[in-house]
Amino acid sequence: MTTTPDLNGKTAIITGASRGIGEETARYLASLGAHIILAARSKDRITAIADEIKAGGGAATAHPTDVSDNGAVKGLIQSAVDATGRLDILVNNAGLIDPIARIMDSDPDAWSKIVDVNIKGVYFGLRHAMPVMAGQDGGGTIINISSGAANSFLEGWSHYCASKAAVLRLTGVAHKEAHDKGVRVVGLSPGTVATEMQEQIRASGINPVSQIPWENHITPDWVAKAIAFLTTYGADKWLGTDFSLKIDEGREAIGMPLER
Repeated sequence: MTTTPDLNGKTAIITGASRGIGEETARYLASLGAHIILAARSKDRITAIADEIKAGGGAATAHPTDVSDNGAVKGLIQSAVDATGRLDILVNNAGLIDPIARIMDSDPDAWSKIVDVNIKGVYFGLRHAMPVMAGQDGGGTIINISSGAANSFLEGWSHYCASKAAVLRLTGVAHKEAHDKGVRVVGLSPGTVATEMQEQIRASGINPVSQIPWENHITPDWVAKAIAFLTTYGADKWLGTDFSLKIDEGREAIGMPLER
């Protein structure tokens, strides 16, 4: 049976919180009692979401952040400590895939931007959150949103496959370096999710993922439930690796229907 965590008194930062997985996770963790700090570049959108969470009785703060900027991420982490005195959960969710293009057709500047967000954004989050968590009672949990692309070779996705492979390795190294200091680091590979990113993939028409029927994608609320589960000790067997919602064990752990 899945245990729903009690997050009262916990502080959680969600990057990429303006839509999709990030937005759904912010709303769900807030419903479990966490004080949520929503981070994304779109100030108006995350402010509106934070206001809606507060109107529903939750605690939330919007903090506009470009995760590819080291100073901005450092300021984001410090804002959590300033607001609540601690940081218990960091969800490194911000990520990009568009523009999708084969290597020979790709734009080097656009390709580099994906790396800046998908890899450096995760590294900056780890770099500044880990010391805070290691230095406080109770430690903390960092969840890096990964992908099956970390272990795949998908046409048109050189930037995404390479960056998600790097995130998987960052997860493993961070776990090795900080687990004994109370810092739990784990990846989450959710499979295909019905979000704006999936619409971009579909529009590209490149590789089989773009051909998956829309109804076959899972909804973001299941990813939010998986993230909540990963904050519990029941998920410790996956620390340093990717927890996957594409396998029965992962789906069973959060009470999700099995794939048929």
